[in-house]
Amino acid sequence: MTAAPARRDPARRVPNRRRSLGEWYADPFRRPRVLAATTWIYIAWSIVPVLVAIRISFNAGRSRSSFQGWSLRWWTGDPAAALRDPQLLTAMRNSLWLGVLTMIVATPLGVALAIGLVRWRGYGRRPANVMMLVPLVTPELVMGSSLYLVFTTLLTAVELGRGAQLLGHVTFTISYVVVIVRGRLLTIGRDFEDAAHDLGATPIQALRTVLLPLLGPAIFASLMIVFATSIDDFVISAFLQGDASSETVPVKIYAGARRAPTPALNALATAMMLITFTAIVFAMVLPRALRRGRPDDGGSAVEDFAALDL
Repeated sequence: MTAAPARRDPARRVPNRRRSLGEWYADPFRRPRVLAATTWIYIAWSIVPVLVAIRISFNAGRSRSSFQGWSLRWWTGDPAAALRDPQLLTAMRNSLWLGVLTMIVATPLGVALAIGLVRWRGYGRRPANVMMLVPLVTPELVMGSSLYLVFTTLLTAVELGRGAQLLGHVTFTISYVVVIVRGRLLTIGRDFEDAAHDLGATPIQALRTVLLPLLGPAIFASLMIVFATSIDDFVISAFLQGDASSETVPVKIYAGARRAPTPALNALATAMMLITFTAIVFAMVLPRALRRGRPDDGGSAVEDFAALDL
């Protein structure tokens, strides 16, 4: 009696050979090495110049092109340091003042506009939604020059300076708030408000006790994004600047770079970048921390961008 031949493993029937580049690329289950490499190259391309600029801010010498040792000279040690020079401190205060006030003014207006656009069911709704995005797609040079003409020919009661800069920043940052809050509104729908109305709540009560708390993550994200966008703006701040007393950090850096700059400008830029980065981190981390342990209410403000329907 002869024994049955042993069954061979099907996986061993495939000859052990190297796949060609075409076969490897066509394999849908391959590891995304090209995508990962492209991502890291982009990250390096974006971050390395920033790290070099930050390193120059700690230079011991005056050079902004070569490393001359580590020092806090251009932060606090030198009379022209970023935290001691009166002009640099004035520019930093102006940028922070603009960022905070723009955040306080633009966010409530943007929230109200977003609610109105979502609840609007009459004629002209779609054109209004498209017009809301005009400040986002308009080149900043066009926006800045247009606002300059408005304040110098039409609204002459508002002089160039902090007041005009504030109005200009509010004008172009409201659209960011509308996009974020409108996406959140479209995600959560009207079920919660309808339930509040069925329980006897007035429209104001439903807005205050139901809708605004649900919009909390989107409102907070809008606050941080408006603040970061405002303190980093250059074009509109430069067009609407009155004199040196209303100069902001981006304008100061640009003006100083055309003369004989010192690493103090790098230190000033680094300080503002840290403030901006902190605002963005808060916008990403704090809403998640507040939602931790709560039932899912429809996603984060960032995810709500996918719900936009113009």
